[in-house]
Amino acid sequence: MNGPVETLLKRLIFFEKTQPTAVYIQIAQQIINAIQRGYLIEGTVLPGTRKFGELLSINRNTAVAVYEELASQGWVDIVPNKGTFVLLPEKRTATIKATTHGIDHVRDYPKKAGFPFQSSINLASTQEFSNCTYSVNDGQPDLRLHPTHQFSRWYSASMKRTGLISKWNRAGEPSYNFGKYLSNYLNATRGFHITPNNIMSTRSTEMSLYIVSQLLIKPNDIVLVADLSHFESNMIFQQAGATVKTIPVDAHGINVDFIKTHFTKGNIRCVYVCAHRHYPTTVTLSAERRLKLLQLAKAYKFAIIEDDYDYDFQFEGSAMQPMASSDAYGMVIYLGKLGQSLFPSFQIGFVVAPEYIINEAKNYLQILDKQGDLIQKQMLSELIAEGEIHRLIKKNSTVYKQRLDYLCDCLKKYFKTKMVWQKPSGGLAIWLHFTPRISLIKLAEKAKHYDLLLPKTILYHDKNTCAIRFGFGHLNEEEIKEVIKKLQQAYNDIVD
Repeated sequence: MNGPVETLLKRLIFFEKTQPTAVYIQIAQQIINAIQRGYLIEGTVLPGTRKFGELLSINRNTAVAVYEELASQGWVDIVPNKGTFVLLPEKRTATIKATTHGIDHVRDYPKKAGFPFQSSINLASTQEFSNCTYSVNDGQPDLRLHPTHQFSRWYSASMKRTGLISKWNRAGEPSYNFGKYLSNYLNATRGFHITPNNIMSTRSTEMSLYIVSQLLIKPNDIVLVADLSHFESNMIFQQAGATVKTIPVDAHGINVDFIKTHFTKGNIRCVYVCAHRHYPTTVTLSAERRLKLLQLAKAYKFAIIEDDYDYDFQFEGSAMQPMASSDAYGMVIYLGKLGQSLFPSFQIGFVVAPEYIINEAKNYLQILDKQGDLIQKQMLSELIAEGEIHRLIKKNSTVYKQRLDYLCDCLKKYFKTKMVWQKPSGGLAIWLHFTPRISLIKLAEKAKHYDLLLPKTILYHDKNTCAIRFGFGHLNEEEIKEVIKKLQQAYNDIVD
């Protein structure tokens, strides 16, 4: 039976005779690795050369060569008639670079905790990983349009601003300065009349919604969402303990009258709505229903969470102003994004709400992200002041409109009457209905055979719906054509 040292050596040493490095060198490097990591401590007696050879199934002469190599480097001391002892040479600071097979498994970190904890069923990841060359998402921008070289210069210039460190050390001042630029920008572009006291910037709209949900929702509070709604938002509400209930949605947005006829005053905590372009169908909440919803919120005393996730990209006509811009009673909490034409690390989320709400929300924010990113905010402030944000949005919107037009042409060519869609006035996704209905799960499975990923999160299939939220923003025209052709091949496979 092997002792502890022999068992350890057998587990961590691995060698290949086909490698150009000699076997005795491979083994010696891995023993050095174990000594450096503390698995073999000073004074440890290594097995004799005969035993060592049998342990690793190597020739005894190879075992002798291993020990001689270790001794020549000062890692072991070979004492005649006594044994081979591990040393820790002085000033031995060489990098641990030996290749090993079992070193990381010698003392495996436990997979299970030794104490109970509460797991969440609401926050399970919805991401799908695939090796497919092509994929469709729910409407994300094309990162290739980001002006990388310009931003590297702008970011570098922001880092070199005098007084940056002193500003960073003065709590509150950096955020307030950025708040002035951001509030001015929103006042000019979205019809607001706000000050920095009405706004809070976050890392993302998901963080914004998480903070708002922690602020508003208590266990079993009723949150109303559209019957087709954003899955990530629903996860956040459920994690906060809310009871999520649905409202019908049609070509004019959510059915506000349904709220009035099915719920009583004081029974609703908040209503979540994407008023500008409903997720996932892309329809706009009509002006009449907006007014009804604002009046109902005041009468029933519930909050409206207005998620304006893709306001920037408007292709036809003028973008409809947010409900929050005409909210005279403080019933609306507005969530938005800044920098969707930029690389993700430069994008931010923000919350617009009455001052008392913002003050309380910032108490939650300082727990999650007290430090923030001053360089990012300073750079964005300058991009707003110089009008660069507006120019980027306008430039990229032109590209996205061309892609949407081309997508509609491809759909007409390859699907004709098999799909029905309404061309959206903006945004980076289109809502595709299949007629007649098909199995979308089978379609996604077949698409993978053609090197195309259709994530389950963009598939909407129930007794009333058979549709895909098809995001096109990340695809250029050549890629759009290829994706639609592959989608047609998968479609033909399941209907033939």
